[in-house]
Amino acid sequence: MNLKTVALLHPGNMGVTIGAAAATSGARVIWASRQRSKATQERAEQAGLADVENLTNVVRTSDVILSVCPPHAALELARSVAEHNFKGIYVDANAVARATAEQIGETISQGGASFVDGGIIGSPVKRAGTTRLYLSGVRAPEVAELFSASMLDARAIGEDPGAASALKIVYAAWTKCTDALVLAIRALATREGVDKALLDEWTLSQPDLERKSIRAAAMAAPKAWRYVGEMREIAAAFESSGLPAGFHNAAADFYEQLVPFKDRTDPAPTVAAVIDTLRGSPEKHR
Repeated sequence: MNLKTVALLHPGNMGVTIGAAAATSGARVIWASRQRSKATQERAEQAGLADVENLTNVVRTSDVILSVCPPHAALELARSVAEHNFKGIYVDANAVARATAEQIGETISQGGASFVDGGIIGSPVKRAGTTRLYLSGVRAPEVAELFSASMLDARAIGEDPGAASALKIVYAAWTKCTDALVLAIRALATREGVDKALLDEWTLSQPDLERKSIRAAAMAAPKAWRYVGEMREIAAAFESSGLPAGFHNAAADFYEQLVPFKDRTDPAPTVAAVIDTLRGSPEKHR
């Protein structure tokens, strides 16, 4: 394998496991600690990533740069790398619409880099079979090979940059939007005084929905701050295709109200806590 040094920008909860997967397959994985939080630095250290301090050093020493960040920051990050005239392979693995991915590809290519579009489906990589990294672009098979010995299932799905992002968008359009919807329904039922009756009916006719609402509170609420931008990207994708964007713009508005739960996992948020936050009284159920 000719791609020996991989840079990760930036090692969040998901990204750090993607970097670790590349290391498992034999790559040297680096990152830049400048202006990164203490929590990020600790994650990178625990994953064994080599710190090269700044973006200039990242660009100078990397064959591949992996961008795994909140979607609202993806384009600006690509611009920063392009300004340093990176000549390797730039992989954008963020939850962005095809149009945004294409803009990122155009930006990074102007600096001399090759662009590979990526989309991550699944949870952080902790065991085999949980996480897929879909890749598209002429050099997608080379990037997929970086993870061949790891627990990450990396799949090249064609030479068309944007296809991987499109797949991620249509997948998340269901999973994350329905998490918002089921929690909003629980909030409405509570306000109308029929939540218990609704749960009784769900037990009879839709037995998975109560469990889905509980899981959505516990799993989606702590990530709501990231989902806002993702829902906007999905809405933009729907709109550009001539389809209604209102579903996902509404989900973005909903997730904005849950930003106070950012990264709160111990204890995990409950449905009652989410409803109280939507009511404007988050202190009652912690």
